[in-house]
Amino acid sequence: MTAIVSFDLAILDAVIVSVIAPAAGSVDRAGTFPRQSIDALAKAGLLGLISSRDVGGTGGTLADAAQVVERLGQACGSTAMIMCMHYSATAVIETHGSKPLREAIASGKHLSTLAFSESGSRSMFWAPLSTATATSTASASVRLDAMKSWVTAAGEADSYVWSSKPLASAGASTLWLVPKGSPGLSSSKAFDGIGLRGNDSSPITATSVMVPQSSMLGKDGDGFNIMMGVVLPWFQVLNSAMSIGLMNAAVTATADHMARTRFEHLGQTVAEQPVPRAKIAYMRVRADMARALWLDTIAAISSNRADTMLRVLEVKFAASEAALEVTDLGMRICGGAAFRRESPIERLFRDARAAAVMAPTSDALSDFIGKAVCGLPLF
Repeated sequence: MTAIVSFDLAILDAVIVSVIAPAAGSVDRAGTFPRQSIDALAKAGLLGLISSRDVGGTGGTLADAAQVVERLGQACGSTAMIMCMHYSATAVIETHGSKPLREAIASGKHLSTLAFSESGSRSMFWAPLSTATATSTASASVRLDAMKSWVTAAGEADSYVWSSKPLASAGASTLWLVPKGSPGLSSSKAFDGIGLRGNDSSPITATSVMVPQSSMLGKDGDGFNIMMGVVLPWFQVLNSAMSIGLMNAAVTATADHMARTRFEHLGQTVAEQPVPRAKIAYMRVRADMARALWLDTIAAISSNRADTMLRVLEVKFAASEAALEVTDLGMRICGGAAFRRESPIERLFRDARAAAVMAPTSDALSDFIGKAVCGLPLF
């Protein structure tokens, strides 16, 4: 992939080296939100990377955002996931949000996220059970009630791109912009996952949350089309970018271990042993295959190719499943050394578990891919 035209990657790399990578271990151990890292990315202009130039943003593309998330994934999976969700939400806001909100994101003063998955419909995020109810014509306000099961950066984001059943339309869903701290929003559980421990992914309950009808993103009932046409491609590509970053980091860390760890009785390093070499070769090939599909998916989206939807469905499935294999092999090659928490392999192994169970899950995607291949309707 060519370098970002509108943004100097050296700026991102400087933030990663000086702030994000040094904090990754403590973010993981304590399970704390990487606020310092997000603030540094904001200061560097990266929260506004895909915001258009007319509101003060960089005007970056999906390919640009994908490169950013891939690099972040190599340093800190939690930070990569937070930015994945921010860019996915921003893609919706750029098309349907207000100019002041877009300007706030562009200036690095606003972090957003998605609030789609619900307790009642589980990983089928496209089928909200939450409701939107008009209260009165005079107030032009809407009451939202919901039980959102997982919201990345739940306690830290400034807003949520929120799904509900339609207000009055016969469509499948409607999207809203819900500000953080709105009366009636609550989250009872702090995140304590095995991986991505700093991403503050928590359930949010909405009880009679009041928002103006002007908070609607797009048309009433058009939420499903926005999910499929905007959110799904962005989320699938960026989630895959995180997995690819984790894989690249795992290959690097494993190769480093193999080069410096010795069988003293043989006078050889682990790298000089054929069996570990075969395993790391598989790691490298598996990661590169996933990355090749990822690049082709971005190309398909950019040119609106006929196979775009198939590629969008395939890319997260391929990357998340590959990440499971690659990080597992890293653990096996590095053995007991990787089992200790001071090894980066152990953190990468845990972080890589998340993507396969994150909606749409690998199981759901495999069914969609099978339908697409067989010429069946997806829904």
